[in-house]
Amino acid sequence: MELFYHPLSRYSQKVLVALYEKQANFYPRIIELTDPFSRKEFCQFYPPGKVPLLKTKTGKLIPESSIIIEYVDNEFSTGTRLLPKEQNLALDTRLQDRLIDNDFSNILFELEHQKLESGDKNQIRIKQLENDINRFLEYLDTLLEDKHWLCGDSLTLADCALFPCLYCAQNHFKIFEYDNLDRYWHQAQLRGAFQQVTEEVDLAQIEVLSGRRPIP
Repeated sequence: MELFYHPLSRYSQKVLVALYEKQANFYPRIIELTDPFSRKEFCQFYPPGKVPLLKTKTGKLIPESSIIIEYVDNEFSTGTRLLPKEQNLALDTRLQDRLIDNDFSNILFELEHQKLESGDKNQIRIKQLENDINRFLEYLDTLLEDKHWLCGDSLTLADCALFPCLYCAQNHFKIFEYDNLDRYWHQAQLRGAFQQVTEEVDLAQIEVLSGRRPIP
């Protein structure tokens, strides 16, 4: 398998956590979409030009982080089971995954964009986005009141989605004010798969700051 991704893309990080949890072998293919030559070459291979993208052993191309993870979970029996076999748990896992992508990750992206593009000019919209995220953090804190991981005792697809969001949000939002979420975040940072991802993210961020790699 080949994974086309960028280490600073949260959806790429989500897939990387899952691949490491599954102990799955893959060839990493870092795509610099801000580089015109890299982007052109990738779009010739995959016209939508979005990462992450998984190329299977048979040459099939699978886009979208959640679909990639579900494919990998079914393909590999090793490591962590990311989609529970029990139907109600599986439905809850997919629900939390979608909520995290739509109501946390995408809102974070817009917040980052607003701060980058408008600076402090659009304070009303920035405050709205921050309030949206804080409300979602409260939701997560309540959800974790009687759970070890998001959907029960075992790590799932939903946790793979949440880890990168918390990693990004930790410097801008007071996660420590939410007791259950703070406990969860500490145990997440001890997870070997996530540690592997954060090491790659930190290296990529250093390269961006030094000018050796563009921001995706």
